[in-house]
Amino acid sequence: MPIVEPVIRPPSEADSFLLQVTLGCSANNCNFCGAYKNKPFAVKDPREIAADIKAYARRYKDTRRVFLMDGDALVLGNNKLVPVLEQLDQAFPRLSRVSSYANGFNILRKSDRELAELQARKLSLVYMGLESGSQAVLSRCGKSSSVEEMITAVHKTAEAGIKSSVIVLLGLGGKQHSKEHVKGTIEALNRMQPRYLSFLSLMVIPGTALAKEVRAGNFKELDPLELLKESYEIIHGLELNKTIFRSDHASNHLALEGAFPKDKKMLLNALQAAIEGKTGLRPEMFRGL
Repeated sequence: MPIVEPVIRPPSEADSFLLQVTLGCSANNCNFCGAYKNKPFAVKDPREIAADIKAYARRYKDTRRVFLMDGDALVLGNNKLVPVLEQLDQAFPRLSRVSSYANGFNILRKSDRELAELQARKLSLVYMGLESGSQAVLSRCGKSSSVEEMITAVHKTAEAGIKSSVIVLLGLGGKQHSKEHVKGTIEALNRMQPRYLSFLSLMVIPGTALAKEVRAGNFKELDPLELLKESYEIIHGLELNKTIFRSDHASNHLALEGAFPKDKKMLLNALQAAIEGKTGLRPEMFRGL
């Protein structure tokens, strides 16, 4: 069946088979997110999912990576998710990785045995939106998973052999709560020790609750220089042992990539140069989600 728009996927899944197993997001409470506001959450019919797999396999038998959509495929119980993973493994002989977005609270609902069962069927990477390590900031924006839930979820998936790619949203605290956003995010990431880490920059989407707050003067957005400084301060405080870092999303003013701990100084130097105006930034017209 055709994909039900709109859909969101991580940049690193650009070449993956995008398999829609749910519609929308099982939480859908974040005041900054407009991705699924007009798309009620639903689970796709297993027959449609099976037909989509077969149709794609007829054209792309050598597919190696699959990304499960929409916002949180792990909301499905293993009784529904395991058959999908088994069909994928049968359809694509060269399949090496299945990945999905994941909410912390849905990961914690699964037992260690259930997560191991998914990993054994090649679900090996989950993308988790930490957004901020400050619980106060998360509570203000309506995030369903708490900071502690997400920290625990990263460790729980790691124990099952599933890697986590954690997403931080620069500017989410606004001018008023930037310091606590930075401080809490450093603390949470150092406790998580994620395998992958990415930074995005807040872009206020028309029609969202956050956009209304901005219009009312209750939320002050960070300017490009302030966003760069937040990125610098967070990276400066990170003590990560084995993390691949990317900040090359289209929402960011400066593209960065490296690995912790070896590239930490290089990342800080690049940010410092940008803060001092020695490096050009992405023009506003080319930023996007």
